[in-house]
Order: sequence, then C-alpha cells, then structure tokens
Amino acid sequence: MSTATENQNLYAALRAAFPADLDAVAIDATEPGGQPLRYSWRDLERASAMVANLLDSLELPPASRIAVQVEKSVEAVLLYLATLRAGHVFLPLNTAYQSAEIGYFVGNAEPAVVVCSPANHGWVSKIAFKAGTRHVFTLGDDRSGTLLERASHCSDQHAPVQRAADDLAAILYTSGTTGRSKGAMLSHGNLLSNARVLKDYWGWKEGDVLLHALPIFHVHGLFVALHGALLNGSKMLWMARFDPKVAIAKLPEATVFMGVPTLYVRMLADPALTKDAVRNIRLFISGSAPLLIETFKDWQARTGHTILERYGMSETAMLTSNPYRAEDGERRGGTVGFPLPGVDLRVVDDAGQAVPPGEIGGIQVRGPNVFQGYWRMPEKTAEEFTADGFFKTGDVGRVDAAGYVTIVGRSKDLIISGGYNVYPAEIEGFLNEMPGVAESAVVGVPHPDFGEVGVAVLIGKPGAALDGDALLAALRQQLANFKIPKRAFVVESLPRNTMGKVQKNLLREQHKGLFAA
Repeated sequence: MSTATENQNLYAALRAAFPADLDAVAIDATEPGGQPLRYSWRDLERASAMVANLLDSLELPPASRIAVQVEKSVEAVLLYLATLRAGHVFLPLNTAYQSAEIGYFVGNAEPAVVVCSPANHGWVSKIAFKAGTRHVFTLGDDRSGTLLERASHCSDQHAPVQRAADDLAAILYTSGTTGRSKGAMLSHGNLLSNARVLKDYWGWKEGDVLLHALPIFHVHGLFVALHGALLNGSKMLWMARFDPKVAIAKLPEATVFMGVPTLYVRMLADPALTKDAVRNIRLFISGSAPLLIETFKDWQARTGHTILERYGMSETAMLTSNPYRAEDGERRGGTVGFPLPGVDLRVVDDAGQAVPPGEIGGIQVRGPNVFQGYWRMPEKTAEEFTADGFFKTGDVGRVDAAGYVTIVGRSKDLIISGGYNVYPAEIEGFLNEMPGVAESAVVGVPHPDFGEVGVAVLIGKPGAALDGDALLAALRQQLANFKIPKRAFVVESLPRNTMGKVQKNLLREQHKGLFAA
C-alpha cells in the first residue's frame, strides 16, 4: 500500500523491480556477426543517472519537456529513464517527421531541451532555437553525439525526483490524420498502473526474455514492451531495426514477442519460421493496427501459437486484451478481447445511450490508465470526455454477449451513404476473405447523389490477378446494396504509417474527385 509521501516517480518503481544481480545482462543489443554489445542492470542505473545529472545541471524549470527525435538505441532508452528520474516530461517524436511537423511540435510543446540525430542537427537546431529552446543535443544510434559527451562528465549517482502519481511523465502526439496533432498528457500513475495490470494479465514471470523489435517513439514499443520487461526485471534482446531473418534467428532465445501485424506477415513470408524456431516462446502479442484473420490463422498453422491481440491508444495505453490464461477464455481472432482489470468500457449510440450486446456504437472508456487531457487544449479535452468521466475514443465497435470487444473502425472512417451508416471494417472483412485478396481498405469519398460512397482499394496475393468489378459483384451476394463500394482499385501496396496502420486519409485524398459532378 503506497503512502502519500512515497515517491510515485515511474523510474523509482521500475528501479525497484531490477533483479538483485545488477551485473546480469539487462539488454543484449548484439548485431548479427557483430561484437557483443550488452548492458547490465547496473549500466542502466549508472548511465541514466549521468544523463539525469546532466539535465539537472541545465537548471531547467520543473517538469520541462524533453523532445526527442532519434533513431532507436539503448542510449535513447537511457535518455527516457533519465528524463523520468529528473522529473521532466518525455516527448518522443517519430523519426519520419520532417521540418514542418517538427516545427509544429516544438512550437506547441515549447521543450526546454531537444535531442536529435547528429545528421539532423543543422535543421532541427534552427527550428528549436527559433522557438526559444535553449538546449539542443545530438544522440546517434552508434553511441555518438553531444548528449553522451556531456553526460560522461557527470556523477553516476542520482536520487529520482519526488513525483506524485498525477504528475506528468510523457506527452505523446497523436498521428493527426484529421487536423493538427494533439499532445496526449500521460502521468506517472497512468503509465505505472497500466504496466502493473499487464504484468499480471499477460503472466510475466521470472526468466522471461523479450525480443524488442518495435520503435520506441510510440506507446507499443516504449510503454507496453519496455515497461513490461523493466517492471519484470526481464532481459531484452534488442533490435535497432526489424529484419525478419534476424528476428526469427533470435526467437529461440526469447519467451515474449510483441509486434505490429506487418512484422508477423514478414516473418510468415520467411521459410525459416518453423515450430522449432518458436519452441521457447510463451506469448506472441499483436497490436497498433488490426490483425487480419488470415494472418492470425496462418501464424497458428505454421507455429502452433495463437497470437494475443490487444487494443490501446496514445491517450490510454492498453485498454483491452485477449486472455493469456486458458481459464480466462479463448483468444479469438478478429477481436481485441476483454476490457483489462480496472478499465470500464461501454458502447454507446449517437445520443450517448448504451447499445445492446452485438450492436455497433462509439467506444468510451474510463480507468487509471486514461490520460489527463490534451496539452494546452482545454476545450478539446472537455469535448472528448463525458460528464461522468468517460473518454470518447473515436473508435467504433461492439461487445458481444460473451464480453469480447471487436473494433469496427474509427468514427472518422464511418461512411454515411444515402443516410445509411457504412462501416469500412465490415466490408474489408468480407473482401479479405475472397480468393486472391491479400488485403483491402475501404474509404468514403464525396458523391453528388449519396453524399458519400465507398471506394475499395485492394492488394492481390502473389500471382493472383484480381478483377475489382468481379469482387464487387461477389460482394453484392453477401451484403446490403448500400454497403457495396462504388469502385474498386487493385494496387501494389497501401500507404502505411511507421506502425503499419493504413493511412486512409491519403486514400481519401487520392480518390476524392472520383465522382465530382
């Protein structure tokens, strides 16, 4: 039981979970064919202390934002831990962002410190200094840069700054598919409560080893994967960038793997993925984008493992999960399982009334993991919460009679055609089952008669010759006519963000003039 005076700093909780043997390997970042590159728990403790002391030496205002746009490295993790220790607010930025985007984030968050890759220092520092940021450091993925040079002169002892559970730990900018990105404010308590729930729900145990193959500027890699391993005192096998061959070669050393659907698809394409390769894995987890039922089944057939799919957001960390333990239920493909312990989840209609089981509506959630609001957007924050404290996720879904949650799509992806609601995910589910179809995306575009109609964009399986019109004709045998897309296009690939989500906003933009009067 925590007391009011106990330090609620997230780092203090993670540090308390380090194993007794601080000289044991915490992170093995050895590249294939390369020299061993291993970090002990003592290395994490000492090096993060040095970076925290560097931040202290800058005499920053309390809870300053530390904006970070660097390639994935263990040193970037040390910077994150140091930011928590020093009581500041970590602001991770996607490595794909360019100058206009960085300009917006720096202008909006007003960070006291910006850390960037050495190669980007020229243009990032100009943006930062112009916005009033006083300190810009570099950090390379090869342990180079001014941040480590300066920190090397600092003490390796540092007491974590006292923080309350409600104090801000991180700001994550949403991907901004509609309008400007919003900064979701997550507290020490939000992140720690979620990590503790997942530790129990996913059965983390002594001896677990995580194969860390995800980016660390995002909830999945930074909070779900990293916090999971640290809070369990578990070793990580570190992949700076994902390569299916390397991942499969490392799997025998691991017990837990977390990935986005794209990673599973890429490993399935490699014949080296066998039951023997996954012999020691306890749990495969998928998230950040919908897992196709075909991928779910193919993985089951090839490896004998059933992938656990879960659902979360930048604003909430994890909300639901398929069960880990058999006694809690089966893992059902196409669903994201049950609300996690402590999470209240409801599905409501446009009037905010709860809908019956199986009916589609807007998903709303409440719990200790739900964020405090959007950075410097009080009106937007107020809009997104109900009077009784539920956050409107913007996701559309249903809960069946057994309690399994299925995400049908984003409310902004909803197509209203001739007054009828059309849910793209429902149509995609039917298209994806058709012979020769590897994946589909359905988006709404303006139409002079119906207001909006659906357009299907499809990728074929290798060797398949898809006929879009024939697929739509087959779809008419299965679905109501108002749900049938008006056009179908076959393409080589779908536009995706770095987490593998299809960027439907780009597809909408591409096809918006299709039915112009």
